[in-house]
Amino acid sequence: MDEEAAKKAQTLEARARSISQNVRCTECGSQSIEDSQADVAILLRKLIRDEVRAGKTDKEIFKKLEDDFGETVLYVPRFDMQTAAIWLSPFMIAGAAAGVWAYQKHRHKNNVHIMALNLLRGVALTPRERETMLDILTPPPPQRRKWGFFNM
Repeated sequence: MDEEAAKKAQTLEARARSISQNVRCTECGSQSIEDSQADVAILLRKLIRDEVRAGKTDKEIFKKLEDDFGETVLYVPRFDMQTAAIWLSPFMIAGAAAGVWAYQKHRHKNNVHIMALNLLRGVALTPRERETMLDILTPPPPQRRKWGFFNM
């Protein structure tokens, strides 16, 4: 029985430490309460261990801490309408950067050919020279690429 009780105590302690790693020290701000030696961190670690021993779930413990100390006590904030912009902003910025890059690449590729064709308009060329220059300067049709299972 002692071995089973010791194993259960180790499991509860590991669970309490895991929860404590995800809770910010309200006094330090930059450390978890597991790493902090501030008085409030020690009290919060004791509170979490008491809640774990009482049979509370992790979700209930996090909810209690959030209700008592505010959402900033948690290292991972909830995803809701207020925090959606923060969570999604990296993806929006990456999408905008990819769009600008693709537009610039497309514009550059087409501009070189247009500028060259405009230069030809003012130059006196024989019909054969003009035809040869147009063949050289007309952009090639876009190539079809195979990406995965799709033909583009």
